[in-house]
Amino acid sequence: MNIRVLIESDAVIYQELRLKALKNNPEAFGSTFERESKFTKQMIVDRIKPTENKFVLGAFDENMVLVGMVTFMREASPKTIHKANIFGMFVAPEARGKSIGKSLLLELIKMAKKCNGVEQLNLTVVSENKPAKKLYESLGFKVYGVERNALKFNGKYYDEDLMAFYINRMDTI
Repeated sequence: MNIRVLIESDAVIYQELRLKALKNNPEAFGSTFERESKFTKQMIVDRIKPTENKFVLGAFDENMVLVGMVTFMREASPKTIHKANIFGMFVAPEARGKSIGKSLLLELIKMAKKCNGVEQLNLTVVSENKPAKKLYESLGFKVYGVERNALKFNGKYYDEDLMAFYINRMDTI
């Protein structure tokens, strides 16, 4: 498995995996397949283009097929610049059970530690998504709150657990 930062030329394969995520697990994301399937290639390029404060990691299998991804985005406000958010975590169903998600997050944490001043990584996860929560907790993320009815899909509400990982604190990895 190869993990690397996605670049502009990865836009098409990123969009294919992103749409697969939205189709396979619509309850897990704030966006929808219908909305994002209308995005232009330029919109996708702009979304994944790495900057000093944002990057998307991709995991590639032995055939160099993109099978996993996760996004890092640092806060921009002077009072919240010490925090970053993790978005869009997804591993294709056929690639699950191979520690790809864990590898992606370990690489993201490693890279976040090199971002001067980033002290905290935040993410949200659907409260019912036990495998994802178990993964996050195994890496040192802690639940600090629950947003009730955070998402609504097909008439059903989903709560989300708010989780944080504190960089350079003794109670995390």
